[in-house]
This record gives sequence, C-alpha cells and structure tokens, in this order.
Amino acid sequence: MSDWTLHWLEAEGDLGVWREQIAHEIEVTRATVSHHLAPPRLDVLVQRLPGMVIQEIGLVGHAYRHSLFALQCDPDNESFAASLANGTLRRQVAHEVHHCLRIRGPGYGRTLGEALVSEGLAGHFVKLLFDNPPEPWECALSTDELDTCRPTPAALEATGYDHAAWFFGAGGQRPRWTGYTLGYAVVGQWLDATPDASVHDIVHVAAERVLAQWDTVSGVPQT
Repeated sequence: MSDWTLHWLEAEGDLGVWREQIAHEIEVTRATVSHHLAPPRLDVLVQRLPGMVIQEIGLVGHAYRHSLFALQCDPDNESFAASLANGTLRRQVAHEVHHCLRIRGPGYGRTLGEALVSEGLAGHFVKLLFDNPPEPWECALSTDELDTCRPTPAALEATGYDHAAWFFGAGGQRPRWTGYTLGYAVVGQWLDATPDASVHDIVHVAAERVLAQWDTVSGVPQT
C-alpha cells in the first residue's frame, strides 16, 4: 500500500484486534480503484471514536483535503463487525477516495447544488467499483418525498446553505439524508443520459452539467 499510508490514532482507544482486517479492506479498495484509474497518494487516518459514526454501520469517513481522509470506527457498535465482512468498509473508503480525487480536480463545491453533485458522484463511483445497490442514505426518501424536498434554483446556487440540515436532517426541517438521496438521484439521471461517461467524468464533471440534466428531467426551471 505504498501510495496509501495508514496512520492509527489511538488516544480514544486502540483497534488492536481489528487492525489487520481494516488494513486488508482498505488495500482491497486501493486495488479495486487501481483497475479504473491510478490511485492518488493518500494519508489515511484510522481511529476509534465510540458513537461518532453512522450508527447503522458502525463507521464513517471524512475527507479533509485531496491527500487526506479519515475512517472512524466504533467496534462497540453492533453493526461494525458486519461492515468489515460485507464490504461496507470498502465502500466507505471508496466514497472518501472519490472526494479526495474531486477535491484535487474541480473541488467539492461551495454551493448546495455542487455538494449534491459531489455526494451523488461519490455514490455512483462506489457503485462503479463494487456494483452495489444504493446505500441507505442514498435511497432514504421516496420519489414523492424527493419532489417535496427538491431545492429551488436559488437554493441550489446558495453558498450559505445549511449542510447539516440538508444532509443529516439537523434541526428537523428535512428528513435525514435528504441531500445524499437527492444527489444520488440527480447523478443517476445524468448517467442515464450520458451512457458513455468515463471514470474520469464521474470524478471531474462540472456540477452544472449534472444539474442541467436534472432540470430537464425533473422540470426544475433552468438556473
């Protein structure tokens, strides 16, 4: 794993018995990415943070910049062991790798629309690698609920949007994971209309191109 360096942060608790399996799953992800593109050089922080994970899977990833992401694990979570065994950890890592690649290229984005696209692209990048169904956060809303939660053109262009509210349901104004489900849907529509999209496109496509296709399909006015 010469181009990915693992750093184990243990002040909050060690991952001793899990280290080998976690490292193996990350290496499988790196090898899978390498079948599609040259893996970027990355530092990977791996840390045990009880409770500070997606409760449904016992872990969560965070990308900080183009060369660094973190994987937070909670072995005390009842779903953690299954996430190592069923490929969930691999997919979390791949999702964050896409974020690092996109940050290196066009950037994650500053507007709500750009964030929706970046998250949706990451989800479909994972699907390309592992042929998995949508994650729970990528299919958390029904079609009718998505229509109800569809942002206005002005909201899509807003830089001062509330990320926690749109993506995590903070404040209770929107269902949990609204942003992830919206993003996965809009990128899915773009991919349906762009069957020749390459891996490079899934990393580097401009957000406005993806949103333009969504506008056409969904009836949202052009921005």
